[in-house]
Amino acid sequence: MEHYPPADHGDRKRRRDCTGAWQARYRDPAGKQKAKNFEKKKDADDFLDDVRTRVRRRTYNDPKRGEITLVKWWDIWWPAQPERRKTTVNRKLSNWRHHIKPKWGEYRLCDLEYIELQKWITKEVKGHHTRRKVLELLRALLRSAVLDGQRIPVNPAADIELEAPPTKHADDLRPPTQEQCTLIREHCAMYYRPLLVFLEETGMRWGEATGLRWGHVDLEAEHVKVKEVLSEDKGTLFRQEAPKTGAGFRTVPLTPAAQEAVRTMVTQWRPKRTVSAIKGNGRDLVPGELVFRGPQGGVLTRHNFRRTWIPAIQAAGLAREVVNRETKRTEWWPRVHDLRHTFATWLKDLGIPEKDVQAIMGHDRGSKVTWIYQHAPEDVASRALAVMAPKEKEEPVRTLRAVAG
Repeated sequence: MEHYPPADHGDRKRRRDCTGAWQARYRDPAGKQKAKNFEKKKDADDFLDDVRTRVRRRTYNDPKRGEITLVKWWDIWWPAQPERRKTTVNRKLSNWRHHIKPKWGEYRLCDLEYIELQKWITKEVKGHHTRRKVLELLRALLRSAVLDGQRIPVNPAADIELEAPPTKHADDLRPPTQEQCTLIREHCAMYYRPLLVFLEETGMRWGEATGLRWGHVDLEAEHVKVKEVLSEDKGTLFRQEAPKTGAGFRTVPLTPAAQEAVRTMVTQWRPKRTVSAIKGNGRDLVPGELVFRGPQGGVLTRHNFRRTWIPAIQAAGLAREVVNRETKRTEWWPRVHDLRHTFATWLKDLGIPEKDVQAIMGHDRGSKVTWIYQHAPEDVASRALAVMAPKEKEEPVRTLRAVAG
């Protein structure tokens, strides 16, 4: 416009593509015409050679597709994700809102660089577990940008490294012994003792035990079926099908002590044998079907039980305060979950095969094919029970009684 004024052509508008002496025109894989201007003919020829090669090899990506911000890409990417468990969805949303979006939301996809992302993960995101989950989400977000018509040529988060998780002293990892578990029960309210016996004798998770329905218990066959759990999300309890992996659906053997614990609570509450379907958001808990409940007959929550557990371990002289090196919060040893570890240690000491222990505990197995074709879950439970509570040797059964209040 400066060198060639409008002259007799009137008030001519400036064209954005009229910069540079040479214009390289080409068509993308979709057949749409594109153009880019250069000052030198050689630069235009080189550019065309490169573009044509990438189009033939199907490695071409339109640079403009990577110029959207990460926030805009999230709005495209997130609705396309497969349906997840409610707790998983909320965790991902929390990591996006509190970590990724504030730092990188206004960056363009093409401007994200490996070294800056690595520095951010290492220096600014606190806690190993949080870093791992945030990085997992960021990698998936950018990996999809590579796959979606190559908005960016490579994933800058793909090779980000995490430091090793903080180590703990062996004392902080060691579960309580069976003798220590007995001591804790003696200092716990009488009402909760059947629950503690059940947790120690079955190794079931808290949500599996408190979500156990009478219809899933078979005392004659001496086992329970783990088919659903109680989970908590933002302080609200809800029902959902048992854990994230297929290993969560399993059969757990019942020792005589575990059977007695179940009978005690069944005598106390007379639960229904029906198993209602999980509908909608799972908020209909149907406590009338549950085996283990709170003292008032409602659903037993982890938060309320801590009010009994912590005084019990303190009175037993076993409580130890442990400061979490990442969060700096004070935690208590032992935890209720450590009863599961006590159970696993017991199975190991009894010499039960590892694949059977994994099946009973609900862990993923190294070889699912071996596990599926060798025996059914009921066989695992019965064979383990033969070792845990042999018929020819009568074991003393703990006397339990439930006391309301």
